[in-house]
Amino acid sequence: MIIGFDGSRAFNKHKTGTENYSFQLLQHLSKIDTENNYVIYIRPGFEIEKGWPGNFKFKVLNFKLLWTQVGLALSTFTDPLDVLFVPSHTLPLIRKPGLKTVLTVHDLGAKYLPQYHQLKQRLYLSFITSQQLSSATKLIAVSQATKDDLHKQIGIPTAKISVIYEGINQDLKPIKNDILRDILRQYDLSANNYFLFIGTIQPRKNLERLIRAYGKLFTPQAPKLVLAGSKGWLSDEIYKLPAQLKIASAVKFLGYVPDQHLPALYSGATAFVFPSLFEGFGLPVLEAMACRCPVITSNLSSLPEVAGRGAILVDPYSVDDISQAMSKVMNPEFRMKLQEKGFKQVKRFSWEKTARETLQILTQVGRG
Repeated sequence: MIIGFDGSRAFNKHKTGTENYSFQLLQHLSKIDTENNYVIYIRPGFEIEKGWPGNFKFKVLNFKLLWTQVGLALSTFTDPLDVLFVPSHTLPLIRKPGLKTVLTVHDLGAKYLPQYHQLKQRLYLSFITSQQLSSATKLIAVSQATKDDLHKQIGIPTAKISVIYEGINQDLKPIKNDILRDILRQYDLSANNYFLFIGTIQPRKNLERLIRAYGKLFTPQAPKLVLAGSKGWLSDEIYKLPAQLKIASAVKFLGYVPDQHLPALYSGATAFVFPSLFEGFGLPVLEAMACRCPVITSNLSSLPEVAGRGAILVDPYSVDDISQAMSKVMNPEFRMKLQEKGFKQVKRFSWEKTARETLQILTQVGRG
């Protein structure tokens, strides 16, 4: 069987959620599947490391614009694919008649929180929702919450949707001792003396309420609040808020942090606080747990499903609820219990499991 794989996001240097999903899934498929042949379509300029097995062939599509709707679309007519897999929302509108397709849906955030998405993004995602989800042969949802949304909000039959959770890098482990101190020193931080958020700085992540919640418990002796991530859309008010609340000296915006430093940031934090208003999965919750970092997260969308009993769940619309949870987790005995619960929860997830379940779907669709 020949599987086409949209690798347009997999080899970006700075990987966010969908890019990481694409890369990890592709990498783990290459470790478990020696039977099928893969054509991985990539953008020009991507650097591909050596070591991929012989049944994984990379094809550069030289289109800077309309890469999916022209470049990938044309390839479906020229390449003898049995199934095309797209790991992030967008199928070619025009493709070889009869070609079977599998599409991963990460969330319907633009539908639930339209005010936090740019107009062009809302219009595009609305079009994708109405046209492409219904035309795909099979959909993969990264959580039960996303599957429920697809059925209730879009009307996709449940039989067409399979839930396959994202994975977690099994090499992700707590960082200790001198290595931890050296990395934290680069950010002017010390262990167990800061609350941590990691993600794009944008309203959907509920950061204004997080900063206000921190302001309610702030004292000169309290842990700092550290927000790591690139600047996103509509973020100016978030950056201004600490000064307005007179806590600017205790709130640090780190900007983009390289992946190799994230385990240390998690490992040294008093707690990871992730009160997002909507998540299709919420991988940072698992990353924090893998580093034995206590987690506070929302009781909405997929986050209770991912966090299980390994985190404190809060109402993300309640500043008091978030603040009380942050105060509670400062207790050393409570933190230790929460660390153990989180570490146990994270063992339910792995990229190998994700790859095996995805391969099963691709095989069923491609040969069905």
